[in-house]
Amino acid sequence: MWSVLGGAAAVGVAVALVLTLPAGGDGTDDRDDKASSASPTTRGSTSTTEGPEPTPEETASPSDPATDPPAGYELYEDAEGFTIARPVGWTRKSTTSQHGMDVVNYRSLDGQRRLQVFEVAEASPDESFELFLSDETPKAEGFRKLDLNHMNDGGLTAARLEYLADSIGGEPEVGTWHIVDERFVAPDGKVYAIAAYGPDADGRDDEHELLDIALAHFCPPNTTCWTGPGTETGAVLG
Repeated sequence: MWSVLGGAAAVGVAVALVLTLPAGGDGTDDRDDKASSASPTTRGSTSTTEGPEPTPEETASPSDPATDPPAGYELYEDAEGFTIARPVGWTRKSTTSQHGMDVVNYRSLDGQRRLQVFEVAEASPDESFELFLSDETPKAEGFRKLDLNHMNDGGLTAARLEYLADSIGGEPEVGTWHIVDERFVAPDGKVYAIAAYGPDADGRDDEHELLDIALAHFCPPNTTCWTGPGTETGAVLG
């Protein structure tokens, strides 16, 4: 059984995300065009797909009060094989990755909020953030680190980075961006990242909430997950 700890108290859950050196030069871990985490050389060509959304029959999970996300969110079974909770009505866009599954982005209709999911190349969350925060990794314009929390106890290996950026390449101008990025070792032994993006002007709680809810309902590919009564976090049966 696997549990995820940390995050906002209202959700009682948080897992960790991961970044890698971006090729686009915007200084975020935007995996739409990414470089190798080991060097600043471009990983190669990428292709982006933005096709029609799967039908509800393809994405909906059986209703279960123990696993259902809160109002305004839906359990979404992604084409990459993982399950996650995302806001209802958000669009999906994926980009080919040279490491693991495709990079998946979910966006609000106005484009001002984003939830990003990808598999991390580094061996651990701490190693990934150490690389991202090093001097050798370019940062987004106006990058300002707010906090970095390590959650490496109780069977959980995770880290959460919170930061601000004045602009992000390819994203709308919203003023200052607020990003909360967690990286974590999942039950399948792989390291994944989930990051929430949004305007800083409307407060920072909404990005934490978006991330916490997504993480609380995240299940990696080829893994059976459930949230049972009396548990605050997702659990996985191998």
